[in-house]
Amino acid sequence: MLPTQQGSFRLFRLAGIQVYLHWTWFLVAAYMISSRLGEYASPLWNVLEYVSLFAIVLMHEFGHALACRQTGGYAEQIVLWPLGGVAFVQPPQRPGATLWSIAAGPLVNVVLLPLLGGMLLLASAAGFHSETTDLGRYLTVLFVINGIMLAFNLLPVYPLDGGQIVWALLWFLLGRARALLVASTIGIVGVFGLFLLALYMRSAWFFIMSVFILLNCWRALLQARQMAKVEAAPRHVDYICPDCGTVPPAGPYWLCARCGRPFDTFATDGTCPHCMTNYETATCPHCRHLLPLSLWRQPPPIIPPRMS
Repeated sequence: MLPTQQGSFRLFRLAGIQVYLHWTWFLVAAYMISSRLGEYASPLWNVLEYVSLFAIVLMHEFGHALACRQTGGYAEQIVLWPLGGVAFVQPPQRPGATLWSIAAGPLVNVVLLPLLGGMLLLASAAGFHSETTDLGRYLTVLFVINGIMLAFNLLPVYPLDGGQIVWALLWFLLGRARALLVASTIGIVGVFGLFLLALYMRSAWFFIMSVFILLNCWRALLQARQMAKVEAAPRHVDYICPDCGTVPPAGPYWLCARCGRPFDTFATDGTCPHCMTNYETATCPHCRHLLPLSLWRQPPPIIPPRMS
């Protein structure tokens, strides 16, 4: 559903965050740049325009990643691809931390609006008008596209930032699973509006984006149902996640990497009962952190002696 390191190559590392670029970016870049030839006096401006737009996307994704780290979460990878960028973030499983990690991306675009607008006004005052000069036209495109990115990302359609903000806000009221169920359902309804917009505009880009959003909405809906089952399951009271403090559910919620069958790793002390493969670690279903099983055990409660 989302781009990964597979098919991508490393660009650079900044603030401990590795940035990758997917190979398909070059195909779409060649098409988009060639389709706008004639907009500028030199094709170098077309290249600069496209690269600058992805620089804005990259700043947006760094907003997500740095905000996630600020909350104590993990964020070590960003992948750029033709449909934009993806920051792989794992904030602490709290609605406030998730909300800040999501909202920080669009806030970058909000900050860029007056900066790009000011640059455009200064260029116009210096005689570089958008109607007559390449610099003015270039700054106008950046200002407009940044505004479109902001407005589009804030649509309440999961997994766009707006849809994820709806999820985080509902999380305060409904809990994580039910909130994701409602947000993904809203997203599925909203994405049909995007399909109609794609048909009206006759835009292949909007159609592809709509398909991508619909697939991720459906994936989130299935994930929400699974999360609800896990939340309702009985618990292994003798164990607790050392990172998030969640007591793990009792049931076959862990998948054996060798035989591919589910099993309850805490009921069998890390041994798959189907193929007898032993695991010394377990992934927390709540925070998704992989941790040694020995750290999960809760010490027995201290019972004070009775007074005679």
